[in-house]
Amino acid sequence: MLAILLALAAAIQTTPAPPGPADAQAQDWVAIPDDELLVFSLANGRRVVVRLAPQAAPVHVANIRVLARAHWWDQGTSVYRVQENYVAQWGDPTEKKPLPPGIVANPPPEYVQNRTAPAQRLSRPDPYAAWAGYSADGWPLAGDATRQWLPHCYAMVGVARDLAPSTGSGAELYTLIGHSPRALDRNIAVVGRVVEGMEALTTLPRGTGDLGFYKTEGERSPIVSARLASDLPAATRPHFQYRATANPRFAAWVRERENRNNAFFTVPAGGVDICAALPPVRPAP
Repeated sequence: MLAILLALAAAIQTTPAPPGPADAQAQDWVAIPDDELLVFSLANGRRVVVRLAPQAAPVHVANIRVLARAHWWDQGTSVYRVQENYVAQWGDPTEKKPLPPGIVANPPPEYVQNRTAPAQRLSRPDPYAAWAGYSADGWPLAGDATRQWLPHCYAMVGVARDLAPSTGSGAELYTLIGHSPRALDRNIAVVGRVVEGMEALTTLPRGTGDLGFYKTEGERSPIVSARLASDLPAATRPHFQYRATANPRFAAWVRERENRNNAFFTVPAGGVDICAALPPVRPAP
């Protein structure tokens, strides 16, 4: 009898739970276009894949595509700054490498966009915006009555720039590796999100120079190549999917993150930071 009870208990523990209201269905996963995926290969053999956001910063993203197709990042570029709890930054550390033809050296300040109806919104106001939510195509958003923007969350990618009126060409990029510095919102163009390989950047040694810059060339992590997935051979292209947000299952997913109620959480928070509930992205099956 004991053996039967133990076997029954084991079977119960290993039986998958039935799908919940917040679980994605097959049709909820949408392919990211190949020309929105930028693949960086680093000298240490690791890979970083960035999903680009042309709808948020069209001129900056157009520049980035020109740079990739010109193989601009393939020589003389590196990850040259890693600042603890802030950013990893890459490009030309000398800032002297000529840009290829077709680059807009100083694009318009694509820091905010005209507001559209978000697919889902968080239930509480955002500390840095009147509201926060999600676009229909799987991006986090913050906004006010007339505008919206991509927030500075972990793994989001921005364009490094000098003091205004500089807006940055897109040749120098950074990603957030620490607590979300939301004060940067509406001050810098956000052009994408790292969807694979964050560990290749977050595990790099921190720079010991001012603002986390490496003091010597030997400390930098060279970039071997950068290619749009659409320009890679079909057999070697990475494929990713984002979770669609304009459906009741994603709305339930948001509510679950605002009110965690499993056995571990004894006090639901009643809300969530947009940067703690980024829309899921996964490799395509």
